[in-house]
Amino acid sequence: MTQAFQTSRRKALQLFAGVPLLPLSASLGSAGLLSACGGGSDPVSTATITGVTFNNMAAPASVADRATTFTNATISVAYSDGTSKTQNLAYNAIYKTGDEFTRPDGGAVIAGGYYYPDGTTPILDISGTTAEQFYSDCPDGTSLLKLQNPSVAGISGNTVFAVTQFEYKNVDNAGNSMYGKLPSPIGIATLDQNKTTGALSVKHYYNVPTQDVHGLWITCAASLSPWNTHLSSEEYEPDAWKLDPANIAANSADSGVIQFKAFSQNTFGSETAAKPYHYGHVPEVTINPDGTGSIKKHYCMGRISRELVEVMPDNRTVLMGDDASGGGVFMFVADIAGELSSGTLYVAQVASTSTLNGGAFNLTWIELGHANSVEIEAMANTLTAANIMDVKTADPVDAAYTKINFGNGYQWVKFVSGKEKAAAFLETRRYAAKMGGTMEFSKFEGVTVNAKDKLAYFAVAEIRDTMKVNAGAATDLIGLPENKAGAVYQVVLGTDATIGSDWVPKSMSVPPALLGETMTADAESNTSVVDKISNPDNVKFSEAMRTLFIGEDSGRHLNNFVWAYNVDTLKLSRILSAPAGGECVCLQAVDDLNGFAYVMSGFQHPGDWTFASVSNPALAGLEAAVKANWGDKKKAAVGYISGIPAL
Repeated sequence: MTQAFQTSRRKALQLFAGVPLLPLSASLGSAGLLSACGGGSDPVSTATITGVTFNNMAAPASVADRATTFTNATISVAYSDGTSKTQNLAYNAIYKTGDEFTRPDGGAVIAGGYYYPDGTTPILDISGTTAEQFYSDCPDGTSLLKLQNPSVAGISGNTVFAVTQFEYKNVDNAGNSMYGKLPSPIGIATLDQNKTTGALSVKHYYNVPTQDVHGLWITCAASLSPWNTHLSSEEYEPDAWKLDPANIAANSADSGVIQFKAFSQNTFGSETAAKPYHYGHVPEVTINPDGTGSIKKHYCMGRISRELVEVMPDNRTVLMGDDASGGGVFMFVADIAGELSSGTLYVAQVASTSTLNGGAFNLTWIELGHANSVEIEAMANTLTAANIMDVKTADPVDAAYTKINFGNGYQWVKFVSGKEKAAAFLETRRYAAKMGGTMEFSKFEGVTVNAKDKLAYFAVAEIRDTMKVNAGAATDLIGLPENKAGAVYQVVLGTDATIGSDWVPKSMSVPPALLGETMTADAESNTSVVDKISNPDNVKFSEAMRTLFIGEDSGRHLNNFVWAYNVDTLKLSRILSAPAGGECVCLQAVDDLNGFAYVMSGFQHPGDWTFASVSNPALAGLEAAVKANWGDKKKAAVGYISGIPAL
């Protein structure tokens, strides 16, 4: 310990007034830090940190603050001797997309850059006057972690890693939408963690090859597994029925068909090479000690519009979001703890107990099937939709067909006898509906777990479409008033002896502070109440901080926010604002990484607004400021909130 820290607790705290806003080591609240000087009169303190409280900041008001990633929020730290300290938070970018780094082998690589599945051959944007490599403005799921024995040379501090996946590219250089048209990249940034301040800087960057998993499709949110791997996602699974050779011509104008054909062309050089059943699964990235990595897909967890998976503390039970209209609540229970390559898939059946304040429901579970990843991938290699089912979009007046909710409407479906397993794992949403699952949720996004209280949290971005009273639907069990600002549901977990898990969702309802509220457009065209959540998307829970973090993906707030909700005090605090038009992403709560704490946070597609408010005189210059900050709106950032003590 240096002489500077050999002082009383009060003097020690004074040392940190005005210091750079970086993560504080756990030792700051320890007896070792607070020992008195030898021979001094100050008593030895044994005070430790007992909790933290995030304090609300106002929404940004100036153009400069609206155009960047902004926080002036504070955090209050409580100690066991009854004292407390309040300090500032700060946002720190680790990198911007499009930044150039070196690979572990010394070659050049672009962060968020698009590559063919070999991982090294760049995909070029030739739409403009000059060709340049595509790179994403949409980073998303991120996992900050460390390995036991990293082998990276040239690191002066601690070696840690950040895995980030990139959801899509917003537009090409000619302004054409590129959503879903490129194979999603996943990058591993080897980081040098300063041992004194905790600051993170990039040493190497590695683009993970995806050729062994047929490339990746729209990788959205993610989670860190209990066994220290990055669990990815593939959102908005391509509709294999529309892409079936017998149906594709009739659906040639469908936006999803156009996207998938372009994806296939840009990934494999042919519009017909990609097979739709290869996408909509759970990729898992394993990081190597040298900062490289590998990926595998789990094909046996159901093929849905998955935002992410969250593994429960038993390392077997997995809860999943289904970001769709007419979506469901799904659960997977692995055969072996820590291994997702085989297990049993379930869908929830919902019973409403209230339609007030976002509604409340009881959940029971229907088994859809058991499978392993190898057998389902083999089916995906060979089967088309017509091998599994027949679908009608108008009533065939045939009892062999079952009417189901699908998307915002209905379909009538008949499954081929003997293909039930293929249906369960490759046509999961249609099969779940036939089996009695409640396929009525809209925009079910993030999932996270509060292990101590045996609670999960489900983010529903908008209560609309099939969540409303829906006369004529195949099922109409939820029946809520519309709320386009959405809500975060608190989910009670419990034991189900038949399923063989202690982490099964039993009921769900909305804490009052986590219900969004719409309003008439204000002067800046916000159509959700600014001081409440709107369109919650990312959710992550910190066990040590007893805090739920919520990131918005809202077209109803000009600036999207990250919120902190203390589950004991029920206090909701805004702690970060993304650049105007940008979505809050990359969320992860890191309680202690080598003695430092972080809330990982980033944003995507800055300036992607649909607001008339950008022409408001009070916001004059906002678009120019966003363009200036973020490379003409082509760049985004991956970073973290600092100023948080490790617990």
